[in-house]
Amino acid sequence: MAEKLKRTGTQSIERAVAILKALSLRGSLGWRLVDLANHCSMDRGTTHRILSSLSRERLVRQRVGDRRYVLGTLLFELGLSQSELIEFLALCNNPLSRISKRFNGMTMLFLLSGNEFVCALKLGQMTIKALTIEVGTRRPLIVSAGGVAMLVAMPKPLSELILKENLKDVSRFSDTRITALKKMLKRSEDKGYGISLSDVVPGVSAFGIAIKNDSGHPFASICFVCPESHLSSSVTVDLVAAIESESRWIAREANKISSIHNVF
Repeated sequence: MAEKLKRTGTQSIERAVAILKALSLRGSLGWRLVDLANHCSMDRGTTHRILSSLSRERLVRQRVGDRRYVLGTLLFELGLSQSELIEFLALCNNPLSRISKRFNGMTMLFLLSGNEFVCALKLGQMTIKALTIEVGTRRPLIVSAGGVAMLVAMPKPLSELILKENLKDVSRFSDTRITALKKMLKRSEDKGYGISLSDVVPGVSAFGIAIKNDSGHPFASICFVCPESHLSSSVTVDLVAAIESESRWIAREANKISSIHNVF
């Protein structure tokens, strides 16, 4: 009986985490109960019970106007206690800003989160509105040059395992889109960094460089995005070199933050 209760308790926690991660996928858009249940492969009754419990603890809230569920304020409050992460994001701000201003585009910082990336910073401007990544956005690594940058920087056995899971995550995409993502991945493997040439968004180029710890493992990346027409071949060379330089600087400075690599 005790073992059964233990399994049930663990399953409840795993389901709650799955719901929280799903809520983070849609940010302020939120989820209807039925859609959230379908996405998490749970029945509506179970999903509603978990949401009710999370709502009582302010980990989730349901908007009055449209009854959609979004993440709650307690998650933000808890995150404020992560002083190492806050310090790390602060030191990344100027390097990202320099890249955006020099090359006239948008620069983002992605953090590695299991098989996914999370956008932690976003600086600069983009005239193309098709870019849907905001601060807090969570996506499989394979769907962005910044995510692929971390994927190709990993040991091959690990990257192959994550790629297999990522392809399951994007299985609902059209065949055309999946083919484009695989094309981006192949090009990135050849180059040794993330590079999308209209693969993810038509008319948009993106470049990603991994940020590695002392052991050479990626824990974050810098991703630069701009209209494809902005970049000549010579500018592209300068851009990649600049991102690589800033990535190395961030990695060195991150080592000065106490136990930062234990956070990721």
